[in-house]
Amino acid sequence: MKRILTAIAALAFIGCVTVSAAEPQTKSLGENKYSVSVGPVSITIDAGAGAKVLSFTRDGKEVISQLQRFNAFGSTFWTSPQKEWNWPPVAEFDRLAYDVEDNGRSLVMTSKLSEKFGYRIRKDFTADPKDNAIVITYSIINESKDTKKVAPWEITRVPGDGLIFIAADPAKIEAASGELLKFEGKYGAAWYTFDETKENRKINADGKGWLAYTNNGLLLVKKFPDLAPSQPAPDEAEIQVYVNEGKSFIELESQGAYVELKPGEAVNYTVRWYLVPQPKDPVPSKKLLSTVKKLVK
Repeated sequence: MKRILTAIAALAFIGCVTVSAAEPQTKSLGENKYSVSVGPVSITIDAGAGAKVLSFTRDGKEVISQLQRFNAFGSTFWTSPQKEWNWPPVAEFDRLAYDVEDNGRSLVMTSKLSEKFGYRIRKDFTADPKDNAIVITYSIINESKDTKKVAPWEITRVPGDGLIFIAADPAKIEAASGELLKFEGKYGAAWYTFDETKENRKINADGKGWLAYTNNGLLLVKKFPDLAPSQPAPDEAEIQVYVNEGKSFIELESQGAYVELKPGEAVNYTVRWYLVPQPKDPVPSKKLLSTVKKLVK
């Protein structure tokens, strides 16, 4: 009996260690860089460079593009529509330093106020141990004296390669700039296999609240609020894919609803990031689509 009780106690201890190890953890990496980890996945954020996500890995394997280009690297956040600020992105939101609060389980990073546009951006990074998801909640805070209309916009840069798919009708995907990307309709989704050209291309699409990208043995899935066709900002869309010229990088983009903000009000936008292993040379398949649907259900 003593041996049985000892074995049970050992199993209970192992169970406690397993649960504890799965809890989200934050860490300061020095030089204004921080990480949030849960299970096998980890995200690295540079608070000194617009609170951009520089890395998203599973078991040390990277999915974010590591090309370092001014105003075009990592994963960032902008206000929409773009026509209100054109280019380059607003410095306070995209490249200047953010203030950081770290409570050990989440990171809250807050931008400086943009005097020109009257907004301050807040990014809350945490993780969900139930499904090893990184959870990012973005907030646009109207600190001006005027009522404004704005939409949230997340932009994530990945290598120029692989397969992208969304729950959309390929016939309704529109070119936002350049030639239309060649999306193929299969299994109730639209699939784009990277093709290299000498021009920049971008599409607008109405999806079902998720966007998937698979390359080099990893599947990245982003889950966000599903919008009705009337909800995005003018000339924008719930889902956008930008393919930079050559074999350089791709931007996976999603936007929230275009809403009115009175002085002092804020709009929040939450995106869940999943990263799971997949075959190295993926093709459109029911199995791949099923994997995504299980993650975002």
